[in-house]
Amino acid sequence: MPMTNFLFASESVAEGHPDKVADQISDSILDAIIKEDPSGRVACECMVTTGLAFIAGEITTECYVDIPGIARETIKEIGYNDSSMGFDWETCAVITSIDQQSPDIAMGVNKGEEQGAGDQGLMVGYACNETPEFMPMPIIFAHNLTKRLAYVRKAHILDFLRPDGKSQVTIQYIDGKPVRVDSIVIAAQHTPDVEYDVLQEGIIEEVIKEVIPEALRDENTNYYVNTTGRFVIGGPLCDCGMTGRKIIVDTYGGQGSHGGGAFSGKDPSKVDRSGSYMARHVAKNVVAADLADKCEIQIAYTIGKAESVSFMLDTKGTGKIPPDDLAKIVLEIFDFRPARIIQYLDLLRPIYKKTACYGHFGRNEPEFTWEKLNRVDDLRKAAGI
Repeated sequence: MPMTNFLFASESVAEGHPDKVADQISDSILDAIIKEDPSGRVACECMVTTGLAFIAGEITTECYVDIPGIARETIKEIGYNDSSMGFDWETCAVITSIDQQSPDIAMGVNKGEEQGAGDQGLMVGYACNETPEFMPMPIIFAHNLTKRLAYVRKAHILDFLRPDGKSQVTIQYIDGKPVRVDSIVIAAQHTPDVEYDVLQEGIIEEVIKEVIPEALRDENTNYYVNTTGRFVIGGPLCDCGMTGRKIIVDTYGGQGSHGGGAFSGKDPSKVDRSGSYMARHVAKNVVAADLADKCEIQIAYTIGKAESVSFMLDTKGTGKIPPDDLAKIVLEIFDFRPARIIQYLDLLRPIYKKTACYGHFGRNEPEFTWEKLNRVDDLRKAAGI
């Protein structure tokens, strides 16, 4: 039997975290290409370290984009604009090593309506009814904390903050339901001159208390702010960052499963991205239709073939109808072929930079079409509810 009383933690990272810098550069390059050439094929990887952004990958396109300029502008927008940080948009070197997509891959992918999957692999989507976003509570709060860190920094509310940072939220579950926040961890990069007491008070008052509802905090909630006492050296000066290294932050914070594939820098012909978005869309609509309290979808592909090679639906014992019946309904309503996913979710648009921070799921901006609840009525009708 699964545990019903437990603590569960999820983390998020700020937009200035080295791995997220890399993700944003990769997705900014993808957006620039897909804006000019929606049929382009992009697999763009980035590594950032002290004074250097190295961009590599396989890109096939008929358009030209200024990759170094895009990288520098992205770094500038994040907030690395001072050489004293050891990494800034004006002085960092930008090196590129770009090749074309393998013709062996293109042969199986470029087939119009019956285009095959861009690779083999398994993709997972998850949803639950813990929050209005149909996401697990720990990851939603963790993302909201890092969003707030960026806001108070850029709005000069806490003008001693720098771009790097992390959050972590631990939720207490009783009888499988989230009931209170047990602990909150914030690591926030800062200028050398700020006193720790000032930083701690500012983070608690302007970040934590503005994000975490008072009803979920109590006298036993623990606050951990910069627990080494100092976080001046950060960003790519402190750690090497790479595209695709924060896959749990990008998805469900450790709840549900993960197929293992990263999203950023990949055009939607790569089912790592489009398949995962579709799986989330289906799972969310199932839960929103009140057919289950939790839903996990797994789909798998082989390269060059349009039809998935497997499909699994798991309601973790919370389904309102038998899971085999629910799976049959889902397969009747939704089409998991890559070309149909791309068309259905309108994925050939420059929408991806926004996904690179604060999670790909649980957001209601118009670009996030996979979050739409447009099939709830269809599911309920098919289920006879």
